[in-house]
Amino acid sequence: MKKIVECVANFSEGRREHFVDEIVAAISGVAGVQVLGYESDADHNRSVVTFIGAPRAVAAAAFAGVKVAAAKIDMNRHRGQHPRIGAADVIPFVPLRNVTMAQCVDLARSLGARVGEALQLPVFLYGEAALQAENRELSAIRRGGYEGLRKSIETGVAPQPDFGPRRLGSAGGSVIGARDILIAFNVYLATTDGSIAKAIARSIRQSSGGMPGVKALGFFVKGKAQVSMNLTDYRVTSMGAAFERIRQLAAQYGVGIDSSEIIGLIPRAALAGTSAADLQIMNYGPERILETFLDEDQ
Repeated sequence: MKKIVECVANFSEGRREHFVDEIVAAISGVAGVQVLGYESDADHNRSVVTFIGAPRAVAAAAFAGVKVAAAKIDMNRHRGQHPRIGAADVIPFVPLRNVTMAQCVDLARSLGARVGEALQLPVFLYGEAALQAENRELSAIRRGGYEGLRKSIETGVAPQPDFGPRRLGSAGGSVIGARDILIAFNVYLATTDGSIAKAIARSIRQSSGGMPGVKALGFFVKGKAQVSMNLTDYRVTSMGAAFERIRQLAAQYGVGIDSSEIIGLIPRAALAGTSAADLQIMNYGPERILETFLDEDQ
C-alpha cells in the first residue's frame, strides 16, 4: 500500500515568474514527487505549490523548494497584501493515504531541524507539529509580519523559533507543520470597496465569533474586493455554508458576488450538497479534485 503525503507550500513570490519557476523545478526534480499544480498572485505577492508523494520524497522536495526560495527572495524588499514572515513562508504536511498525522508531525519536525541547521533559517513549528503552545496557530506567528517578527526575536518575546538562529536574515523565517486537509477558498465581491470585504471577513471568522473552522481576511486584489478564507474543517463549515453567509452579508451592503476561486486542491466531498456552478468557482476542473490524482495512484 502506497503512502501518500501532501504538501501545500507557500512562498513569498508572486510577481517574478522565473523565480517561481525555479522553485517549482526544484520541487518537481525530486524523484517520487508529483506537482499537482501551482498558482501565483501578484497582489498578494505569493505562490502556492501543491505536491504529493511518499513521505521522505515530499520532505526532500520541500527542502529543495525552501533552499531556492531562501536564496532568491529578499524579504527586506518584499511587499504584498498577504501576511508573511519569510521567503519559504509556510510548509504544511497533510496525511492523505496510509499515513498518520503522527508521521506527518515527525516529518515536519525533522524537516524543521534540517532547514534550521543546513540553511540557517529560523523555523517555527505549528499546527499538530507545534512544540510551543503559543506557536500552534499560524496567525500567532505571522501577526506582526516579517518586520514585527524580526523585533520580537531580537527582544526574546514570543513567538520564538524552534530551530535555527534566533535572528531574521533576508530570507526571513519558515513555518513548518502538520495539519488536516484545509480548503483555501476566495470569494470576490462585485465591488472595488475593500472595506466591505474586511467587514465580512471579520463577521465570518471564528476568532471574531463567526463560523466555526473559518479563518478569513478581506483584501482588494485583482481589481475587486476579496474575502479570503481558510476552511480548517469543511465538515463543520462547508464551502456552501461559507459562500451563502458571504452572499447574505454582501447583500446588506447592496453588493453581489462576482465569482470565487479555489487555491490548491479540495477533496471531492467538499462539494457535497452543492456544485462549482452554485459557488461560482471560476477555476474549477477535475484537476482541482484530490481524488483525481489519488485514484490514478492506487
